[in-house]
Amino acid sequence: MHDFSCPLPSADFNHSRIQAGHGSGGKMTADLIRNIFQKYLISDGLAQGNDAAVLPIPDSTGRIAVTTDSHIVAPLFFPGGDIGRLAVCGTVNDLLTSGAVPVALTAGFILEEGFRISELERILKSMQMSAVEANVQIVAGDTKVVEKGRGDGLFITTAGFGWIRDDFQPQGDLAKPGDAVLVTGTVGDHGMAVLCARGELGFQSDIQSDTAPLNAIVEKLRQTAPSTHVLRDPTRGGLGTTLNEIAVQSAVSIEIDEQLVLVSPQVRSLCDLLGFDPLYVANEGKMIVILPEADAEAALSAIRSCKYGENAAIIGRVTSAARPGVLLKTALGTTRILDSLHGEMLPRIC
Repeated sequence: MHDFSCPLPSADFNHSRIQAGHGSGGKMTADLIRNIFQKYLISDGLAQGNDAAVLPIPDSTGRIAVTTDSHIVAPLFFPGGDIGRLAVCGTVNDLLTSGAVPVALTAGFILEEGFRISELERILKSMQMSAVEANVQIVAGDTKVVEKGRGDGLFITTAGFGWIRDDFQPQGDLAKPGDAVLVTGTVGDHGMAVLCARGELGFQSDIQSDTAPLNAIVEKLRQTAPSTHVLRDPTRGGLGTTLNEIAVQSAVSIEIDEQLVLVSPQVRSLCDLLGFDPLYVANEGKMIVILPEADAEAALSAIRSCKYGENAAIIGRVTSAARPGVLLKTALGTTRILDSLHGEMLPRIC
């Protein structure tokens, strides 16, 4: 997920007001973070450029991972999930990208006056079930209420904490030439599920969000491929933008094969109809895995043995490059640059 440590390169910032595209997770988000937020919010943790900061524990050799996230999805309920499950799983997965063992979450709720208690209970039950599945506890929380018309039902902000293990330490800047690139399943499911749930398209779809905690997949990787270099969940901005973040952070080029990236027929059809590229559509239950090629097949088998990894695939490799970036081998056999998403494609999907 994009946070204040977003590693994409900045550009001249000439906006006087916030625009929808500043929440896209693409270049506009990166420019806002680098040119505005990072002028004032500076720390060693943010400088790491990862989805979770790894911090030392004073007077100890241990370390913890810390992350934070906000959730403004609309609608609050969608096929395959809801804002509560999204809040828990998204935060847990950000911790997992650092190789941490997720332990605890906090949750803050901003409620609009008039919000139905029955819907709040439904969301809290979903959070409870998701936390049990992810083996974490929600240990602190806060609630605020705004006047009717001054909010949008419910927003949730979370923080997550986990233990760092000495034997498994992936980071966003560790991709190396010769590494294999894996994705743990089909892409674009979450974004398209939320879009369909808004009821603005005039037709029905059975697309389900992939919102899920990926603890089991990461634990399997620790056991079978402890040399894994990079883990990253391709949420806002999708696979294309997230791969660009990794390429810049690691100063490498990444080459992927379009035909090896799995997209469900339903998501493919809807993207074709709407003119969207599924490589830029958000995911909430997938992980990019970059690791030495010698470990790729064993890692692939391990991931496929997990509940949320049955459709995992090797999609490309890492190469050295004078200019970091991502190249896409198309179905036609040509190669083109796969750039980062610039502005907003699907607002309020997480």
